[in-house]
Amino acid sequence: MQKEELKRIPGVDKLLNQPEILKLKEKFGLELVTYAIRQILEQIRAKVLQGEKAWDTDQIIQKVLSYISIVSEKSLKPVVNATGIVLHTNLGRAPLGKAVLKELEPIITEYSNLEFDLETGKRGHRNTHISELIKFVTKAEDAVVVNNNAAGVLLCLKTFAENKEAIISRGELIEIGGSFRIPEIMKASGAKMVEVGTTNRTRLSDYEKAITDDTTIILKAHKSNYYIEGFTEEVEIGELSKLAKKYNLILIYDIGSGLLRKPEGLPLKDEPDVQSSLKAGTDLITFSCDKLLGGPQAGIVAGKKELINKIAKTPLMRALRVGKMTIAALSTVLKYYINEEELRSKIPIFMMLKRTKIELHSLAQKLLEELKKYSVKARIVESTAHSGGGTLPRLKIDSYSVMLTSPKNYKKFAESVFKNLLKLERPILGILREGNLHFDVLTIFEEDIHFIAREIHEITRKMVRN
Repeated sequence: MQKEELKRIPGVDKLLNQPEILKLKEKFGLELVTYAIRQILEQIRAKVLQGEKAWDTDQIIQKVLSYISIVSEKSLKPVVNATGIVLHTNLGRAPLGKAVLKELEPIITEYSNLEFDLETGKRGHRNTHISELIKFVTKAEDAVVVNNNAAGVLLCLKTFAENKEAIISRGELIEIGGSFRIPEIMKASGAKMVEVGTTNRTRLSDYEKAITDDTTIILKAHKSNYYIEGFTEEVEIGELSKLAKKYNLILIYDIGSGLLRKPEGLPLKDEPDVQSSLKAGTDLITFSCDKLLGGPQAGIVAGKKELINKIAKTPLMRALRVGKMTIAALSTVLKYYINEEELRSKIPIFMMLKRTKIELHSLAQKLLEELKKYSVKARIVESTAHSGGGTLPRLKIDSYSVMLTSPKNYKKFAESVFKNLLKLERPILGILREGNLHFDVLTIFEEDIHFIAREIHEITRKMVRN
């Protein structure tokens, strides 16, 4: 039976002469089409060997069409975020905004002096384009940029604690999205992890008792994506700094969420920031750039100059360094920190976080009015938005969402609209909650309101017609 099914699978040459495949060859060329056919035929053979029946030629052609579409069409797309989650990890966290794009364009389209010193006419270093700016906005003695925060933590541990001991509280053995776990990063660095305290309580004496001749680092990790309430205790940076100095150890703070400083009027008072942490005595601090900093994906290690110099000279630094586009985008965002007004008006995440309830209700009203123009029934409801992205776990933002209403079989209708909005060339991501479809306005840009309403109208109109 299995042999008969395998014989039913058509050969590559036969499929290449099918009319629909011939059209694909004209558009995409023989190489890609042949590759796609072979990939699909391998899948079919594997399924037949598992006891399934072979597909007919029409089914195979459709699978080939689908495969070529996946390979050749644009997969990464701009998405309208109507979830109310400002730093949505699955949507690329912090949006950069159009101002940053203008700065990036000439760097992308032309040559740049990435590693060329224009004063000496000799080879330069890429870090010089951004290190002075980072030093100014963080108040650190020096800094390096790597491709993400996990890389920064790994680099610090590898440089200063390989085959040595690094002390950390059990309550800070965190996991961030994408399976980034502190214990695994420490193991990969070659550092010997020494856990102290308990999940909910760690005292200064716990750290001091654990110090041995092999100890080189005290590592503190900010619990940026969860919090523990009740019978808890943790040691502040200032106290850890005094202890580290007493025993000639390096204090490293993985602050993660990347808040450089606290802009006025934003709900960030409970979040530790880079400037304050360095001022309190941290020797090295690591943090993400695509969270509360508001920049591209990258990580920064900032702190004492002599320590940063050692990090910059390690072989691993070359493997973890960033490219010209990241440097250009990050430097543009960091320049906004020079001026408080630009900081709050040009960095999209801060623009969202500073929106008042009156402003949010006005946005919701505009979306509702646009939907009414298309005879789409909806209403405004109160909602709770979040910072997201492994930041500010306690912060709940009062917001508003526009919820679709009216059809008899509403739950099925809402699910269908939700899925069809994701199929757009520019997808719109709303919230399916308890069978209702919401569009939270906290994370919607005003210029997108007409687009959202029009696309909802087009989808609902087709659904009614079918």
